[in-house]
Amino acid sequence: MIFVDFDIKNNFFLAPMAGITDLAFRTLCRECGAGLCYTEMVSAKALHYNDKKTYSLLKTSSQDTPLVVQIFGSEPEIIAEAVKKIADMGYKMVDINCGCPAPKITSNGEGSSLMKSPLLIGEIVTKAVKASDIPISIKIRAGYDKESINAVECAKIAEECGASAVTVHGRTRDEFYSGTSDWNIIKHVKENVSIPVIGNGDITSPESAENMFLETNCDAIMIGRGSLGKPYIFEQIEDYFNNGNYKKIYTLEERISFILNQVNLMAEYKSDRQVSLESRKHIAWYLKGIKHSKIFREEANSVSSILEIKSLCKKILSSKDIYGSI
Repeated sequence: MIFVDFDIKNNFFLAPMAGITDLAFRTLCRECGAGLCYTEMVSAKALHYNDKKTYSLLKTSSQDTPLVVQIFGSEPEIIAEAVKKIADMGYKMVDINCGCPAPKITSNGEGSSLMKSPLLIGEIVTKAVKASDIPISIKIRAGYDKESINAVECAKIAEECGASAVTVHGRTRDEFYSGTSDWNIIKHVKENVSIPVIGNGDITSPESAENMFLETNCDAIMIGRGSLGKPYIFEQIEDYFNNGNYKKIYTLEERISFILNQVNLMAEYKSDRQVSLESRKHIAWYLKGIKHSKIFREEANSVSSILEIKSLCKKILSSKDIYGSI
């Protein structure tokens, strides 16, 4: 599957997730085998106004490749301007978010609200494609609600307007992340377009990754929530596809090592306070499934420095003999 001008080692991709897929987390996922990574959602309008905080979301490194920048917005001209800026900065591909269900995004007519106006998606893609030579893709959902399942229509319009790929999450906007992702929607999109289709939704294990490919015939899979606290899911999937088996249990020590590695990576370009605040949710995710870890997850919610994070990790490891591991 070639839709970018760089090599992709496999078709297991890390989804763009606001507040999560920063450079540090992407680096861990790449080390575990992710074939392609996406940035956090970047506001096209914020780029228009040269917002410094927004530009910080584009932080990358020489090892952080291949990388796709995901942007959101609803004004074709503003999005086209953002694409040109991103291309001029040296990034190789842009993904346009047409699937985010967050109220603060949809209330502005952005994200999944765009699926209520397929022709607007077409106009956005057309202008984005004309703005630079880099590939443009879109990420959509099944539809805005159950009464308007139009993923196929939106994907076809995007293809006709020059999109290089489409990612499909098999839930509607109204479903957010509840219920079950309808993979039949992804299959129908694949059957109706010739550009690469990336399947997204409910991939939480190597087996579910395999089933996604088998049931939808998609060209690649995108993993979002399944990677939270588990960047090693990419390692598991790669091993499963290559060897037929994979490491099922990651010990407490290994999970703590991931936490510390992520914190150290974040500390290279974020303030002590920012690292501590952003690490809280990650620590809770890493400890999920560990026996008797509730007390430590609660303690993680109040860490206020990198030093406190490291002290907590030592405390957790020293408590292993008391509480057990997994």
